[in-house]
Amino acid sequence: MYYTALKMLMGDKSKYLGIVMGLTFASFIMTQQPAIFVGLMARTFSFMTDLSQPDVWAMDPKVQYIDDIKPIQDTELYRVRGVEGVDWAMPLYKGLLKARLENGNFQTCNVIGLDDATLIGGPPIMLEGKLEDLRKSDAVIVDIEGAAGKLARTLPNGKRVALKTGDTLELNDKRAIVVGIARTTRTFQSQPVVYTTYTRAIKYAPRERKLLSFILVKAKPGEDLPALTKRITERTGLAAYTREQFQQVTMNYYLKYTGIPINFGTAVILGFIIGAAIAGQTFYNFTLDNLKQFGVLKAMGTTNGTLLKMILLQALTVGSIGYGLGVGAASFFGYMIRDSVLAFMLPWQLLVLSGVAVTLICIFAALISIRKVMKLEPAIVFKG
Repeated sequence: MYYTALKMLMGDKSKYLGIVMGLTFASFIMTQQPAIFVGLMARTFSFMTDLSQPDVWAMDPKVQYIDDIKPIQDTELYRVRGVEGVDWAMPLYKGLLKARLENGNFQTCNVIGLDDATLIGGPPIMLEGKLEDLRKSDAVIVDIEGAAGKLARTLPNGKRVALKTGDTLELNDKRAIVVGIARTTRTFQSQPVVYTTYTRAIKYAPRERKLLSFILVKAKPGEDLPALTKRITERTGLAAYTREQFQQVTMNYYLKYTGIPINFGTAVILGFIIGAAIAGQTFYNFTLDNLKQFGVLKAMGTTNGTLLKMILLQALTVGSIGYGLGVGAASFFGYMIRDSVLAFMLPWQLLVLSGVAVTLICIFAALISIRKVMKLEPAIVFKG
């Protein structure tokens, strides 16, 4: 009987392909759009992802997310170092500064100032030069996307040439010499990232009474991190988060105060509705066209339970094919844009959720067809 069900399903090629294409479209939208959304959310805290050394981030209590810089006094660094359970604490400057290019144009850059002695917080991957080169006079390291994109030099003939080691920039009217090119994780704002030492960074920055952005803290071996963050807050009055907590705080801010979840959620819901409508209508028409065949099977003694299993097998078959094609297309889309500015991240949880959604569509398509078959009288096949 199950072989007969599959033969009936694939016998009408136009309706069979119509159902498969509808489910493929739904699966693609319900996988691709959430993957872009997850990729965007991951970029909101990608800077923290690159900094694997610190266990705890300390900052002004009013900081709402990673780019919401509210500087604190340098003396807070020594107070944090005096807290029990702290192995080391290092300063980190993070700010948006304008870089003047050789052609006179200005480009906003994300300038990162690292501790002069240890250079903790540096880029994860160096493509050219060494991190230690930052100790040279006026030295900076630029990320590869910024060097090849927004900071690229424009030649007289209009051709753009990527920034390379030995080239110079001006940061707040002060010279900066590129001594290295690094690969970093793309950030949400997609601004060029420029690394330098903390002392040099605060010289580049406009003068303010407070310039320390964050304090990076490493806990002593075996130290309980939640207890340490609470202790830092109680002793210094600063906000202290583990890396995972600060990532969650940053992501929650974007989820709450931006329209990103609504935009992507609308696209996913529309994909589900359209896929359900196409698959449901086409599958129902397919069932109507095969009512006589179902009637013959009933007249031959086939039970309603068996017919129900046959219809469910048909629905799940087209669902599995459509799901596989849709997920495959979404994965191929992600592979094609892997080096572009577009965000894309496809964790296994998204595959499970889209699979559940396609299954629900298939069940819906089967239900609207099953009712017609259950009420079918076998004698209908002998009429007229």
